[in-house]
Amino acid sequence: MFDPFSSKEPLLRAQARLETVQRSVIREMARYGQRFTVDGSVLRGPGTTAVAVREHPGEDGAVGHVDLGFVLRLGQADGPVIWDCTAGRGRTEEEKLDSAVRMWATTTAAAVVEMQERRGEHGDHVRPGELPGWHAVQGPAAVFGFGSDRLAEWLAGNQLLPALADALRPGLPSTGVTGVKVFLGGRAGEEVAEVRVDGTVSEPASAALRALGWPRGERLCWARLFVLLVPDGQEAQAVPAGSAPAPGAAHGGPGVLRRGLLARWRQARPGR
Repeated sequence: MFDPFSSKEPLLRAQARLETVQRSVIREMARYGQRFTVDGSVLRGPGTTAVAVREHPGEDGAVGHVDLGFVLRLGQADGPVIWDCTAGRGRTEEEKLDSAVRMWATTTAAAVVEMQERRGEHGDHVRPGELPGWHAVQGPAAVFGFGSDRLAEWLAGNQLLPALADALRPGLPSTGVTGVKVFLGGRAGEEVAEVRVDGTVSEPASAALRALGWPRGERLCWARLFVLLVPDGQEAQAVPAGSAPAPGAAHGGPGVLRRGLLARWRQARPGR
């Protein structure tokens, strides 16, 4: 069976991989109206933002993995950096890296941009009752694979964050912005359910995710989404210097995923 995360193609050199990722990040962030430029191994963005790129060797020779860190306050030693490991699909390493960045941009970067702009355009602001004292910004999910409509429809009708709240709460830090990545899918009998908090697997939250009733089928299908959690009263610290709320910006009141985001999920499939 063809493994979308492995390749027998000749591997790119480290510099070529970096340049491929940087080009992809610049292109994807431009779609959010943000201009990023290359500065060594870092991409500088508006204000104090930047994106750092870190090598991520794949398991069993897999390629197309990369670590991307969204820096909110460049030059501040203890400034928040939202790290995320992402992987892509394709027949060459360059295609896989490009796909990985597109997946990251659709989910993780969208949540960060929404936290900056607070327009309600690139994600949803939620204060779940199950996580009192926290402001959540959730970006769209990327759903891909065979028969992805069923999984996308399930995600549109179910709120994952409240369902995972009890398992997440004990491991959340008391200060700063926290990134929560959710990855689920596979097929019946070979499910993958993983929740990472600031890049580290949360076993309780992953078990809670596995126990949910998302559709399992006979063919491979996955979903990936990213949530930013900020303690109440610390929202300003989590926004990059030089950013300001847009007029009429969202204030993080109670809410659910808008059905309009489903269109973005479908557009996020690799290869588009």
